[in-house]
Amino acid sequence: MLDNGKISSKQFALLVTVFTIGSSILYIPSFIASEAKQDAWLSSIMGVALGLLIISLYHRVGTMFPNMTLVQYSEKILGKWFGKLLSVLFCIHFYLLSGLVLRNIGDYLITLLLPQTPIQAVHILSLCIIIMGARLGIETVARMAELLFPILILFYLMAMIGLIPEVELIKLQPVFENGFKPILRGIIPYVGSPSLELVVFLMIIPFMNRTDSVKKSFLTGGLMGGISLTIPLFYCLTVLGPELTAANTFASFTVTKKINIGDFYQRIDVVIAGVAFICVYFKATLCFYASLLGLAQTFHLKDYRFLSYPMGMILIVFSIVAYPNSSYAASFFKDTWMPYAATFGLFLPLLLWVVAAVRKKYVQ
Repeated sequence: MLDNGKISSKQFALLVTVFTIGSSILYIPSFIASEAKQDAWLSSIMGVALGLLIISLYHRVGTMFPNMTLVQYSEKILGKWFGKLLSVLFCIHFYLLSGLVLRNIGDYLITLLLPQTPIQAVHILSLCIIIMGARLGIETVARMAELLFPILILFYLMAMIGLIPEVELIKLQPVFENGFKPILRGIIPYVGSPSLELVVFLMIIPFMNRTDSVKKSFLTGGLMGGISLTIPLFYCLTVLGPELTAANTFASFTVTKKINIGDFYQRIDVVIAGVAFICVYFKATLCFYASLLGLAQTFHLKDYRFLSYPMGMILIVFSIVAYPNSSYAASFFKDTWMPYAATFGLFLPLLLWVVAAVRKKYVQ
C-alpha cells in the first residue's frame, strides 16, 4: 500500500464525525428548512437514520476486501478494464468534491468574515494546508483530528449552550402543517450531503488497525455527526424561525449572532466559524487524499505525493470556475447534486456489492 499509516477505531470515528459535519453545518439548515419549514427537524432526524443505513451498505462493501481500497477491489470485482474505468470515475468524483468543498471555504469566509479579501487568496492558503495534510498521510490527519476534536467540542458547546435562552418552541408549530411530503423532501438535502459523500471512507477503511470494529466506528461517527447537524438546525428553527432559516444561506452562523447573556456573553459568532473551518478542512483533505491515492493505485504508481502539487494547482482553478456565486451553488445543490451523489454514493457501491456476491467473492 502506498501509505503505510494506521489509524485506530476511535480516530476513524472522529474522522467520520468531522467529515459529516463538514460544510453541511453551513448549508443544511437552510436547504432542509426551505423544503420542510418548521418540520425540518423531523426531516433531519429521518435523514440521520437513512444515513446510518447508507453507512451499513458502505460497511458491507468495504469489508468484502478489508485490506484493499475501493479502487483496488473495483478492479478485482469487475475485471481489469471495467474496474479501472470505475476507479478513475471514483477518483474524479473525490477530486471534484474536494474542489467544491474548497469553494465552500472561500464563499463562507469571504461572505461573512473577510469581504475585502480576494477569494483566490483564501483558496491558496487553505489549499496549502490541505496539500500538507494529504502528503503527510492518513495517520497524521487522523492524529490531528484527535488533537483538535476537544477544541471543536468546546467551540460547539459555547455556541449551542449560549443559544438556549433564545429558544422559542412555538416557532415549531404547527407540526405537520403541510403533511408528510415536505418532510420527505427535506430528507433529500441531508442524504445528498453528507451521507452519500461518506463513500470517500471506502478509501480509508484498509488503514484501520482493527477491521473488525469498522461497523461500530462508522455508525458511531455517522450518528455523532448527524446529531451535531440536527442541533444547530433545531436552534435555527426555534430562534430565527423557519422562514428566516430558509432564506439565510449560512443560517447556523447567523443564529449565533443572537447570543447575548447579560450583555457580556455575546458576539461569539466567530466560534461557529471555527467549528466550520476545522470540519471543512478535514473534509477537503480526506477527499483530496482519496483522489491522489486512488489515482496512484489505479495506475500502479510508486507514490501518490508527487501528484499533490500539480493537482492542487488545478484544484484552485476548478474551485473558482465551478460556479459563479453561492446562489448558483444553492440551485445546483437542490436540482443536480442528489442524482449525481446517488450515482457514486449509492448505485455504484451497490453494484460492486451485488456483483461480488453473484461471483461469490464475498460470503456473509
